[in-house]
Amino acid sequence: MERQFTREIESLRLGEGETFHGEGILAVTKALLQSGVSYVGGYQGAPVSHLLDVMVQARDYMDELGVHVEACTSEASAAAMLGASINYPARGAVTWKSVVGTNVAADALSYLASAGVMGGTLIVLGEDYGEGGVVAQERSHSFAMKSLMWLLDPRPNLATIVDMVEHGFALSEASNTPVMMELRVRACHVHGSFVARDNRSPAISTHHLLEGPPKEFIYDRLAHPPAIFRQEKLKNDVRLPAARKYIAERKLNEVFDGEVRDVGIVVQGGLYNGLTRALRLLGLADDFGNCRIPVYVLNVVYPLIPEEIVSFSRDKKALIVLEEGQPEFIEQEIATHLRRAAEQPGLRSLSQAKLHGKDLLQMAGEYNTELLVRGLAQFLAQHAPQLDTSRGSVWLNSIQDSRTRAAELLGTMPQRPPTFCVGCPERPVFSAMKMVAQDIGRPHVSMDVGCHAFASFEPFSQGNTLLGYGMSLASAAGVTPMSARRPVAVMGDGGFWHNGLLSGVASNLMNKGDGVLIIMKNGYASATGTQELLSSPRNSENSIESTLAGIGVKWLRTVDNYDVGAMTKTYREAMTTDQKGLKVIVAEGECQLERQRRLRPLISKNLSEGKRTVRVKYGVDEDTCTGDHSCIRLSGCPTLTVKDNPDPLRRDPVATVIDGCVGCGLCGENAHAATLCPSFYRAEVVQNPWMFERFFAGFRISMQKLFS
Repeated sequence: MERQFTREIESLRLGEGETFHGEGILAVTKALLQSGVSYVGGYQGAPVSHLLDVMVQARDYMDELGVHVEACTSEASAAAMLGASINYPARGAVTWKSVVGTNVAADALSYLASAGVMGGTLIVLGEDYGEGGVVAQERSHSFAMKSLMWLLDPRPNLATIVDMVEHGFALSEASNTPVMMELRVRACHVHGSFVARDNRSPAISTHHLLEGPPKEFIYDRLAHPPAIFRQEKLKNDVRLPAARKYIAERKLNEVFDGEVRDVGIVVQGGLYNGLTRALRLLGLADDFGNCRIPVYVLNVVYPLIPEEIVSFSRDKKALIVLEEGQPEFIEQEIATHLRRAAEQPGLRSLSQAKLHGKDLLQMAGEYNTELLVRGLAQFLAQHAPQLDTSRGSVWLNSIQDSRTRAAELLGTMPQRPPTFCVGCPERPVFSAMKMVAQDIGRPHVSMDVGCHAFASFEPFSQGNTLLGYGMSLASAAGVTPMSARRPVAVMGDGGFWHNGLLSGVASNLMNKGDGVLIIMKNGYASATGTQELLSSPRNSENSIESTLAGIGVKWLRTVDNYDVGAMTKTYREAMTTDQKGLKVIVAEGECQLERQRRLRPLISKNLSEGKRTVRVKYGVDEDTCTGDHSCIRLSGCPTLTVKDNPDPLRRDPVATVIDGCVGCGLCGENAHAATLCPSFYRAEVVQNPWMFERFFAGFRISMQKLFS
């Protein structure tokens, strides 16, 4: 795991009246246990990885409560777990990164939403939208509308998040419908506190087993014709009204009154903290969030409650809707409800109310504080000119002044794209690919979601498509018959088990395709926090190689990543052999982060016990270095950089290895494989040396002094 949650796990045991301190996603974990959840599953992915990581690391406590925890191989398998709640009153929760994870799970979710649930089901989504997002910029809202699942978007404070988790289960049971709860990056990692309650042992659990299937077989609980036609009608005629009734009666949405009565703000719950910050800068709110303008907070963004919208809007001459992303689902629905309500006697004034949103704010992208200040200032200038918002203008001007001064002082800053970790085992593979491409020409390279996607940046610049986790080989299928060179697909072992085996390898074999597949076998789902896989070191009996051989791959090689010469030779053979069919290279090298986490405690223990410890480090002989820097262009390692040439007669800077080096040896391997200059040297740093090593070290130093 990327993190250990020993202290956080203990906070899961807090009982009635005790105070929980921590971050948002851990508060969700505690709320699940307080809600009496029976089973939890999911697929790792920021920003909700911690939920599953904590549950997995707290298996002993989960076993005490009887809660089943399962780390699923994909979001689809996690969503399918929720089928347990269709026939049984068991509460279940799953989690994954949205929107990409929801795409994978969409098939199971459609059937689940159609059949409906008996036990409450909650899907915790890491809404990876905006500046902190690393995937396609889409929203979960469309999935909720498409399948008529309810979508929560709680205010980013721990008490509200916990309440929405608990209400989410109850809402699901009251309307027999799955409930989704989206948490943005900032909400997942916001810190705070809430008053805890006792955890509830689930009624159906690993301690209280089911005696068997339901006594009565109910065909209507299957998402299958002809039951689906009735289910579609139930969604609109029964489940939707039941959900709206629960939301309205429990006041899940919140109204914060203000003294300015003729304008109002409607905001997604997840944007509330940004809104209060913007109003504070405009001089319209205090440090505690008390606002002068009425605010209607949508902790439930789907479905909306028409009566609440009309009640909030009836005395307003103008409203502004703060909704991230496009299209403007909430704004359009509010406009529809207001238009329909305006036809009723006594509510005709609603037709005169101005509705703003995307006309004053950008259509796409995250709503940061600066954007909100600009949009709200423009809205208030039109409809509440009596309010003094000059403080906001002063703040905006100061931001612009800071940018201008920074540009003048710094000039054009060089780009700093993301890159591999120091010593990453995937970097040598791309070095080998780059060297072979110089000889035979560049092929089409299909990248995959994961660390290896960094190879699309300099110095490798390899990667022409990126279409989903485990989809690289499948995305090369259309290129293969039209390419003069064999296309290359790269995926990690995580992507292989998630989707690549069936979508890529099986499809390629069935269609008798050609091409080269490189599988980065680093042992973990590294990009999401180094979670374990089916083929992780502790599960070595489940090998990628035996799976590939069993499914029918004939050309299969396993190569040590750090042996650049062997990797170059194998890759060249795969690209040039006359043998048709899929060629698979399993590039094996443990994730360097996980390796360092494993070794550092051992090294520290040995040093504290006075044991001899050897650390390998590489360096560059500055007298030999020519200043060509081909080594840097082939490696891209952050610890391989340049420094001023110490020779006053030479102007070109020389290469150097800085202290972050982990001794992977790639720089020397590249120099040897590419026949570069022999300027690299390998040194061994010995700590707690043996007696004779001390003697010889002292002897060498004395000889150097004697002859210097």
